Amino acid sequence: MSKLLTPKTILAIKDLPLAAKAIVDGFLTGMHASRMKGVGLEFSQYRSYQPSDDLRWLDWKMYARSDRYYVRQSEIETSIDIQLIVDGSNSMQHTEDGVSKMDYARYLAAALGYLSHLQGDATGLAVMQSAGMISLTARREAQHMARFYYQLEQLQPGGRFGEAHQPHLMFSGPHTRKLIIFISDFYEQQEEMFKLLESMAAMGHEVLTFHLAGNHEMQAQFGGYQAVEDLETGEILQLDGKVDTDTYAAAWRNFTTRISNRLMEKQIHYKLLSLQEPLDTALRDVLLQRAKMRR
Repeated sequence: MSKLLTPKTILAIKDLPLAAKAIVDGFLTGMHASRMKGVGLEFSQYRSYQPSDDLRWLDWKMYARSDRYYVRQSEIETSIDIQLIVDGSNSMQHTEDGVSKMDYARYLAAALGYLSHLQGDATGLAVMQSAGMISLTARREAQHMARFYYQLEQLQPGGRFGEAHQPHLMFSGPHTRKLIIFISDFYEQQEEMFKLLESMAAMGHEVLTFHLAGNHEMQAQFGGYQAVEDLETGEILQLDGKVDTDTYAAAWRNFTTRISNRLMEKQIHYKLLSLQEPLDTALRDVLLQRAKMRR
């Protein structure tokens, strides 16, 4: 991974669309352009012209050679809707090495939205908070992406993860099957996250989850602290002496294993991302899942 894509470097770019472009461009430099098909990129194949086809996609060079009409079959013909869901709860304020979970989620969602738009897919956004759900229906227009970035820029964590009483309302649009990308630290009170994710999988959507956590959080590096606070409940836990790192490590493994196993049972993709990890790490997973859906 490029050092230019480390969270601290990227978060120094205050213009969110520009940061998203930098992340995606840095990621794509390491890939062969021929693998990236879509609007403005390489088409996948030719097929015979049909009366309902857009004339702009006719290939006149092929016509000159064969005296038959052919259409460049772009990947846009198999584009999908991508719905990003961001955990907006108070625990996303957790910060390590100058990077908060919310900022990491904000920039990651922006990069995924930029990549989605680049591929010709419709992009939607939902932010889950107990105060209410912010939702943008998936669209492809450039004006829509401006609203998408604006909502991410304005996002402030607060309260708990809200319950989606009617999750299907998030998924209105021209396509019935969607790629859902869920970004969270997976701190919940009454399995509200699992209920949402499992309901989306039951609707037939492909679901990818990215679990954000800091290295200090994962390794019990609480040196110098006398107490820690649960950011969502306000509960204070006193740290009497040294934290038993072995016990903590086992508890953390149990926590993440439980999440992973439960999601895998529902065929939901799970990926743990460190706040210290380059932001392009998740992009490959998304592209692979998108390609799988189009087969």
